[in-house]
Amino acid sequence: MIHELLLALSGYPGTIFTWNKRNGLQVSQDLPFLHPSETSVLNRLCKMGTDYVRFAEFIEQHTGHVHQQEHYSSQPSQSGLHGIYLRAFCTGLNSMLQPYRHALLDLEKEFLGDPHLSISHVNYMLEQFQLLFPSVMVVVETIKSQKIHGCQILETVYKHSCGGLPPVRMALEKILAVCHGVMYKQLAAWMLHGLLLDQSEEFFVKQGPSAGGATAAQEEEEEDLGIGGLSGKQLRELQDLRLIEEENMLAPSLQQFSLRVEMLPSYIPVRVAEKILFVGESVQMFENHNQSPSRAGSILKHQEDMFAAELHRLKQQPLFSLVDFENLVDGIRSTVAEHLWTLMVEESDLLGQLKNWIIMLAEASGNREGTTPPQETSPREAPPTGWAALGLAYKVQWPLHILFTPAVLEKYNVVFRYLLSVRRVQSELQHCWALQMQRKHLKSNQMDAVKWRLRNHMAFLVDNLQYYLQVDVLESQFSQLLQQINATRDFESIRLAHDHFLSNLLAQSFILLKPVFHCLNEILDLCHNFCSLVSQNLGPLDERGAAQLDILVKGFSCQSFLLFKILSSVHYNKYYTQAGGTLGSFGL
Repeated sequence: MIHELLLALSGYPGTIFTWNKRNGLQVSQDLPFLHPSETSVLNRLCKMGTDYVRFAEFIEQHTGHVHQQEHYSSQPSQSGLHGIYLRAFCTGLNSMLQPYRHALLDLEKEFLGDPHLSISHVNYMLEQFQLLFPSVMVVVETIKSQKIHGCQILETVYKHSCGGLPPVRMALEKILAVCHGVMYKQLAAWMLHGLLLDQSEEFFVKQGPSAGGATAAQEEEEEDLGIGGLSGKQLRELQDLRLIEEENMLAPSLQQFSLRVEMLPSYIPVRVAEKILFVGESVQMFENHNQSPSRAGSILKHQEDMFAAELHRLKQQPLFSLVDFENLVDGIRSTVAEHLWTLMVEESDLLGQLKNWIIMLAEASGNREGTTPPQETSPREAPPTGWAALGLAYKVQWPLHILFTPAVLEKYNVVFRYLLSVRRVQSELQHCWALQMQRKHLKSNQMDAVKWRLRNHMAFLVDNLQYYLQVDVLESQFSQLLQQINATRDFESIRLAHDHFLSNLLAQSFILLKPVFHCLNEILDLCHNFCSLVSQNLGPLDERGAAQLDILVKGFSCQSFLLFKILSSVHYNKYYTQAGGTLGSFGL
């Protein structure tokens, strides 16, 4: 019977030990010579044999023979499970079963030498597997029932390996090490060559933008916060570094990559995954777009072989070490970031390019020369005409295109057009002042007093706005940006500083604060209409002109009051807060 038992435990049941799909391996009920205690021991052994058979079936189903490997690596099996991480798990599981198979062979040798071998001895020799197999079976059943996929398998095995039973922990750690081998191969391809080898979408880096998804706090974002009509969403836009949410819709990048966070194992922090993403993106960009290899050289400074050897060394370690892993990722990231800094700052004259941008933005607020029509407009808007059609056209040279993306250039154009509109109105108001000086010797009436008082209030507001935008926003923020660029040799720090700079330009110039921006545009339109009225009526206003002036007075009074009220709620200039109730408010 021992021989039949060993065969059954190897996956070959017979008449004494039978098999059915529901209960697995069982002792036949027609054996009267068995003592109840022997039956109990045999049932325990049968339970272990059942686990072994089901392990073997799982391995065979998801690996199969050599000619089936391509099928299982690219397409789901009947159970819906597939992928290279699943195959690696099965390889590790098969390795875990090897000591069990050897134990059965050893028992067979003992049985051949001693035909009187007892069932208790068999139970004793296989006792460690009676503890191990049920725990590993929990992992297998979890993968099957929840259809665990890709790097999620790493997380599942890792969680179950954190238990307190040494045999279980050691077995699962060996399986995890095999699965990590797949991850290290993907990391080497991505970080060293910019290749995303992930046909079954198993890696935690993916091509394309992040999912984004609907926010759970949508109601809170749309709720009025009680500060001048600001909603939570608008306040978030004001504080968000990325700012313009439709950036990808305005001008999508040529090729984008992002993190597939649901695939990231919990023992690898997001900060490390972000570094991995940055390195791969940079290498990929460099390999695809580098037009002058002799000039730029290797982005990894020809250290690919050394980094590949380090990744291989980590792959060979029996246990995953986050410290060693992050140190290596940091080393690769630092090499890439420093090389990009050299390309950007020293070879491509980043500071000179930024100064050119600021000079053009400054010219927008100082004069109206040097502007050209923009290269393209948003497909969601009607083609602009007249002054609205003016913009900046800028041909970005490699590798500055990774900093000055189309979306970034569009943001610069938004600021440029805004500054230009403020400067245009300021110039028109100054022209009105010149007309006033030409007629100061003539007799004036009450209507003239209202007209020139309105011009003074408009000029006061626009002059202060222009000075604030030029000095407190543009020059101040650019000075901080230059300091941050000169204080580092890391490209990522430059990109973050530039993002922050552009964010502050849009935020502090009120472009993102929609209620203020809308109010300012209304005020600028009123000022423009006033200047048109004055320029077209050099003499005393007729009845129709007086009616138009009355509308302008009331409109400016209303909009300036609303502007100061909103600004006071977000703690801007206190003089405007105090003047908000009176500036522009006067009767005929």
